[in-house]
Amino acid sequence: MIAKLVPIAFVCIAAWGQTPKPTFEVASIKPATPLGPMGMRVNRKGGPGTADPGMYTCENCPLSWVVSEAYELMPFEFAPPDWLENVRFDFLAKVPTGTTKEAFRLMLQNLLADRFKLAVHRDKKAMNVYELTVAKNGPKFLEALPKETAVENAPPAKLERDRDGFPILAAGTTMAVIPGHARMRSDGQTMAWFARMLAGQLHGPVIDATGLKAKYDFVVSWSFGENSPPAGGSLEPAVGEPYLPALISAVQSQLGLKLEEKKGQADVLVVDHMEKAPTAN
Repeated sequence: MIAKLVPIAFVCIAAWGQTPKPTFEVASIKPATPLGPMGMRVNRKGGPGTADPGMYTCENCPLSWVVSEAYELMPFEFAPPDWLENVRFDFLAKVPTGTTKEAFRLMLQNLLADRFKLAVHRDKKAMNVYELTVAKNGPKFLEALPKETAVENAPPAKLERDRDGFPILAAGTTMAVIPGHARMRSDGQTMAWFARMLAGQLHGPVIDATGLKAKYDFVVSWSFGENSPPAGGSLEPAVGEPYLPALISAVQSQLGLKLEEKKGQADVLVVDHMEKAPTAN
C-alpha cells in the first residue's frame, strides 16, 4: 500500500500572512501623580532619538499628548473629545533595542488601542492654510553639500546669543525661541520638512508649492515682541504680538519664499472611541 502525502503548505501560508504588531517589551499606565505646585507640569523623556532610547516615560501626561505623539499630530490636525485634555496618566514603557521613531509611534498607537480601546479615523476639515511658493527673485539659498557625518539628536548645549540677540544654533539643532527672538535652521532638509516646521509656528497647514525637490541648507531668523511667546515653553504668540507676521516677512526677505494664507482643507484625526481609564497592567 502506498501512503498518501497530505499537503500542509496551507498552514505555512496562514502563518506568513500574519504580521506581528510592534509592541513595547513592558508597558505600565497608572493614574497620574500631579507634579509641580499647580499639578500641571508634565515630565516626558526617553524613546528613540533621545539620551535614553530604551525607556519611554511620560509623567502627569494628558491623553491628548500621547495620542498626538503616537500619530505625529500638530494641534490643528487633531479633533479630540473635550475630556481628553483633562485626563492624565503616568506612562512607563521599555522600548526594544534598535526601535526606530516610526516603529515607536506604532507601538504607542497599539498601546492606546489595547489599553484604552482607541478607535480613530481620518477626515477633512475646512480651515485657513498657507501656501509656500518661490517669491520673485528667489530662492535665496543653495542646495546642501554632502556631509561626511550627519549630526542627529546632538546633546543640548548652553544656548547663547549672537550680537543681534538671536539664539546660536549648534549642529543638530533645528530651532530655538527666546524672548523676542527666534531662529530656525535647515541642515540638508527638504521643502516638505520646512513646510512642516512652519506649520508648527503658524498653527495651520503649510502646503509646499515651491517645486524645489532637493535638500537645502539655510537659516532664517525673526524678532517679535518681548512678551511673546509666553513662559512655559508654548510657542503660541500672545494676543497682539507680531510673531506670525515677523516670521512670514523673514521667510520672504531672507529665503526668497512666499507664504500666502487662503481657504482650504486639511487632514485631521478624529477620535471615534476611547475609554477614560485603561485596562489593568
